[in-house]
Amino acid sequence: MTASAALGEDAVRAFENDAKIALLATLDADGKPHLSLITSLQARTPGELMFGQFSEGLSKQHLRADPRAGFLVMSKDRRIWRGSARWTHAAKHGDEYELYNQKPMFRYNAYFGIHTVHYLDLVALGGEEKFDAGSFVRGLLTTSLVRRLVGGSAGERILTPWAERHIGRARTLKFLAYVGGDGYPAIIPLVPCLPADSARLVVAGSVHPGEFDALGRGTTCALYALNLEMESVLVRGRWSGVGRYAGLRAATLDIDWVYNSMPPSHGVIYPPTVLSPVTESDYTAADPQSSGI
Repeated sequence: MTASAALGEDAVRAFENDAKIALLATLDADGKPHLSLITSLQARTPGELMFGQFSEGLSKQHLRADPRAGFLVMSKDRRIWRGSARWTHAAKHGDEYELYNQKPMFRYNAYFGIHTVHYLDLVALGGEEKFDAGSFVRGLLTTSLVRRLVGGSAGERILTPWAERHIGRARTLKFLAYVGGDGYPAIIPLVPCLPADSARLVVAGSVHPGEFDALGRGTTCALYALNLEMESVLVRGRWSGVGRYAGLRAATLDIDWVYNSMPPSHGVIYPPTVLSPVTESDYTAADPQSSGI
């Protein structure tokens, strides 16, 4: 990554295209990584990013509490840019607000439009990358073999059957996020990954080896799984560190948190929310003047 970086003209044009994958990594209240699909992310200037908000996911709350962010943009021809940025402010009017709401996706949508525009200063930027299909396929073969060797987690079921199948499909794109040494979240693209069971994922260590090797055992990582139908799920867990299994380099991620990242109802799936019945005493405690329901 390069400090005080600026996007080149080619990157700025690629970011303008709505037909792209754009991800934003943020930090929750505990400093753990979170990943969101933000297709409206684009460059305002070579040194600034912006995105339009139309749903109420956690990432926007995170930015207001901790402005450090990581980003990744992948164009239709599978060129990839990634780096870090710092949220500066949000606005509910102005030129960018009008620009977003004139886009066909929002201009003619009867249900929602962009209601807030968020602005970020570019902090660091990596060089343009190109998706290596051969390396990715070899990684998938590695995970297919290794998951038979590592076995399951011997714990309770965490992923739903749908989520387990979704992550296990080769056409589902997987991205891994972690917190870097500079305190900013970072994103690793197109990770070969398969479930060993509903609570453990296997990741090939042969793809992005330098980054995976730098992740220490016990590091909290988030994995975002997205298909081309825009179905997605976000999981988080503990990284095992890269090891060798029958000569194959791989790591595991033991899941302890699952989040539904699909609108309109974002929310935590696991651990499950404990619900308790509402009683008359709950009402009278809240309102001592009340004598009943």
